[in-house]
Amino acid sequence: MPWRAVIFDLGGVVMPSPLDAFRAYEARHGLPHRFLSEVVLGGGEHGAWSRFERGELALAEFAAAFDAECAAAGGDVRTTHLLEEIATGSGPHPEMLEAIRRIRAASVPTAALTNNWRTDDGAAMGERSPELAALFDVVVESAREGLRKPDPRIYELTCERLGVPPSEAVSLDDLGVNLKSARALGMATIKVVDPASAVGELEVLLDLPLRA
Repeated sequence: MPWRAVIFDLGGVVMPSPLDAFRAYEARHGLPHRFLSEVVLGGGEHGAWSRFERGELALAEFAAAFDAECAAAGGDVRTTHLLEEIATGSGPHPEMLEAIRRIRAASVPTAALTNNWRTDDGAAMGERSPELAALFDVVVESAREGLRKPDPRIYELTCERLGVPPSEAVSLDDLGVNLKSARALGMATIKVVDPASAVGELEVLLDLPLRA
């Protein structure tokens, strides 16, 4: 199968995972391990986090709602501080940047598909990090589209903008629930635990050298 496009998640694939910031926040504030993740999962598609990532809540509305969800679960969380810590995480993984450059040099289109949110001024990733957005042929952001992974419609939208059917795309993500949706549409999938290992898997799929 000649794979004709590659779709990269950002946090947890190209960038460090926001889950790292979750675990650090929990440890510093005496919260149980995975407390924040369980609050997010417990809220489901109607919870504050999901609504924020679909652009349905402004920052202040989200912070108040997520603070309240955490309080109901027995934890004292200052959501604005948590988001600041996520935003100050380290930069992109060098091996992923090199792989993206080489893929594009081989005329294989790339997309960033990310669950994200808007800042107070309404900016999403394209405005906040134009240098990161410029790495990709297509950028699809949940806060702009009103859809978030693992909704299959956001994968279909990404493939439409890339000009390929899902069955000819590769998706990289660090979350199994997101990859399950991608596989159901016929995509090849790579679960990213270690960026270097994931790049090695991608090299084999694309039959391209992706490392310096």
